[in-house]
Amino acid sequence: MRLIEYENANAEVRAVYDDFLAVRKTDWINNFWKAIAYHPSTLRRTWERIKEVMAPGALDLVTKQMIYVAAALPIIAAMAWPRTSRPGAPPA
Repeated sequence: MRLIEYENANAEVRAVYDDFLAVRKTDWINNFWKAIAYHPSTLRRTWERIKEVMAPGALDLVTKQMIYVAAALPIIAAMAWPRTSRPGAPPA
């Protein structure tokens, strides 16, 4: 799957990208967003939910980001685990 870069995005995707760039105060869009941009409504819905969760509240932004990373690490580790160390898995 090719990623949807800003310059190749349609107007609906660009609108989400523009909001993402403005809210995050960055000039970079990571591959997660570029991958789900193939389905613009999912991109928009996911971004809106993330904005809501990361909005100011009882926890500060840094704490929320640390929780996000801590929750993501086991998933990333499971995906990166060498196939040869899994019982019955074919060699990599």
